[in-house]
Amino acid sequence: MDPVADDQGAPTPAGRTTEPLTQYMQRVNQRVRAFDRRHPLLWDLHFTAFWVTAALIDYAGDGWRNVTHNPDAPGWFLLTLSLGLSVPLLRRRTDPAAVLLVMTPFALANAWSGTALQAALLQLVVIYHIALRTPLRTLWWAAALTLAPVVVSTARHGEGEWNQQIGSHLTSVAVAVLIGITVRTRQNYTEALEDRARRLEIERDQQARIATAAERARIAREMHDIIGHNLSVITGLADGGRYAAAKSPERAAQALDAIGTTSRQALAELRRLLDVLRDDDTAHPAARTPQPGLTDLDRLVDGVRTAGLPVHTSVEGRAALAPGRQLTVYRVVQEALTNTLKHAGPDATSDLAIAYGDKGAVTVTLTDTGSATRPSVPSDGRGIPGMRERTALYGGTLEAGPRPHPERGWRVHLHLPEENPQ
Repeated sequence: MDPVADDQGAPTPAGRTTEPLTQYMQRVNQRVRAFDRRHPLLWDLHFTAFWVTAALIDYAGDGWRNVTHNPDAPGWFLLTLSLGLSVPLLRRRTDPAAVLLVMTPFALANAWSGTALQAALLQLVVIYHIALRTPLRTLWWAAALTLAPVVVSTARHGEGEWNQQIGSHLTSVAVAVLIGITVRTRQNYTEALEDRARRLEIERDQQARIATAAERARIAREMHDIIGHNLSVITGLADGGRYAAAKSPERAAQALDAIGTTSRQALAELRRLLDVLRDDDTAHPAARTPQPGLTDLDRLVDGVRTAGLPVHTSVEGRAALAPGRQLTVYRVVQEALTNTLKHAGPDATSDLAIAYGDKGAVTVTLTDTGSATRPSVPSDGRGIPGMRERTALYGGTLEAGPRPHPERGWRVHLHLPEENPQ
């Protein structure tokens, strides 16, 4: 026999699961509350109409005569009291204190005349809303107002003991107050949770936007360094090949070969960068190869030399840098050499000095003998600003500008301090 669904969401014969009773009731409650928020007057009218009907039934059906001290009360008086104790409930949620003030004269008249209409108990509904919606200090005088008719009835008609009548009334008021405070506490707790959820959602969206902007800036820096450098090398090789074509065809062929090699390297680096952006896991494992590091500096310098810029290098110390610091050094050297290729002129030379310190510290100085007049900020907003951004990630400093007179050329100085142990 196929299993049937129980109240815990067990599977039905059709393979479906039933909704647990608690979840069903919560869902219904949420729908009712949502409807009430959209149409509050409709619910207030239904609620008030119910109690007005109940009060009129008590009056018209002579049920009040079972407890009354004044069975000869006129009908118009009873009708006035019934309506005066029930109709004001229409405003119980918007202004419960004012509703209680309106009902109190009718409750006092009910107690003084001895009619003892049950509609007087509707004051407890108002007490509940006062506890739910107003400052708690309001409860003191509200309780006193509801106690006044009890005192009047006991003093005038002498029914029962004083402590019994007042104690019974205060117990009813206390129950209404406790229910109101409990519901109020629950609502405040729910609102606090919803507010916290909204703030967390806003914070999550802000963090996502910040992370997206940072990632875009990083990708833009990488693409600028890759494409800008390799295009500068290709441009230098093409210019050299054009001049060599007429006098030395072999040199022109070597320049073309170098252009092809540099172009393929640029495409490979660009594909690797773009493959990292793919969301799926189908990228080739080669796309996960590490970013350039210190071991790639020799190949970088050789490419620049091939493009026609003589570069003299000197290294002090032992290289022991984290991958991120290695990438920063590589990109700064790459950008500095690219700028020299683009702006220094045909007869410029370049000197690259790298000094490694302890605990990841490194100093890089690159100078050239070309023209000192060159744009410090390129039109695309990258270049030197990109080098400064990379340097700032590790708390370093970067200086870039013309060499002091009488020396000619440009100087880029990078310093990364020691790594802070975590």
